[in-house]
Amino acid sequence: MRYDEDVLGAPYTAETIRFPPDDEGPVVATLVRKTADEPTGRAVLHVHGFADYFFQTEYAAWWTARGYDFYALDLRKYGRSILPHQTPNYVSDLREYHADLDSAWWRIAERDGHDHVVASAHSTGGLTFPLWADERRPPELAGMVLNAPWLDLPGSRLVRGPGTAILQAVGQRNPRRVIPRTVSGYYTRSLHHEHEGEWDFQLDWKPVQSFTVYAGWLRAIRLGHARLQGGLDLTCPVLVLSSARSAAPAEMNDDVHRHDLVLDVSQIRQWAPALGRHVTYVAVEGARHDVVLSLPEVRAEVYDELGRWATAYLG
Repeated sequence: MRYDEDVLGAPYTAETIRFPPDDEGPVVATLVRKTADEPTGRAVLHVHGFADYFFQTEYAAWWTARGYDFYALDLRKYGRSILPHQTPNYVSDLREYHADLDSAWWRIAERDGHDHVVASAHSTGGLTFPLWADERRPPELAGMVLNAPWLDLPGSRLVRGPGTAILQAVGQRNPRRVIPRTVSGYYTRSLHHEHEGEWDFQLDWKPVQSFTVYAGWLRAIRLGHARLQGGLDLTCPVLVLSSARSAAPAEMNDDVHRHDLVLDVSQIRQWAPALGRHVTYVAVEGARHDVVLSLPEVRAEVYDELGRWATAYLG
């Protein structure tokens, strides 16, 4: 075990987890840790979304103040884990992340001795982590908090139906084919302190124009969507948080700061019950896509909702 000081600075530390090479070469994931003030058997493991990495220190501090050790995992080819030879954020099968999650969970539960672990995830992580948990069923899993999980593909029925069939065929034959898309950049600009936001994060790990999307990656996402929509059987309490509304503003205005610009929140509301037996859904008026990065008065409401849920179901 070797923890180094993280890029966030003390008291955050980071541990590099190494895996066998894939078709691009060496592979690593990075486990970031912030401990509670007192020794505890409780922990949180957080997983980020696409074109993202862990920097949400206010969120971590909320958990540690309540007696949880906080861990965050930068998955392979994301954030701290991107190596020079790699295609950022790319996998062709979401199960490639199982090794990352297995290794992180073992360190938290077995090595570090936590018997009560809350899974936390945002956006694409909110698809990946439930799929892993449904398959692995770790006994330490005490609850799950999903922040705007990506549970379906935004767009028309044509895009989600025949379009998905075409995409899957292309993604299987030519997985590195680039999927053309337009990214306004408004979302990241609304967050970063050098633009119109208040948060400090590394723009090479979370770029204004996002990262390239490939057919093989999107095929993996759609297969994950199909599995989730068929119904998972998570038995722990699950909290799903999202903005109350989605929007696609044509200019940088107040709507950018008070809507989900990335996902269709009606799809989150539709598919949240497919996660398991005990799901609480809360739509927060005025929230951004990452609800814990919303404007101050809105994220205060987010934390109120999280606190009520945690008091009721985590004990």
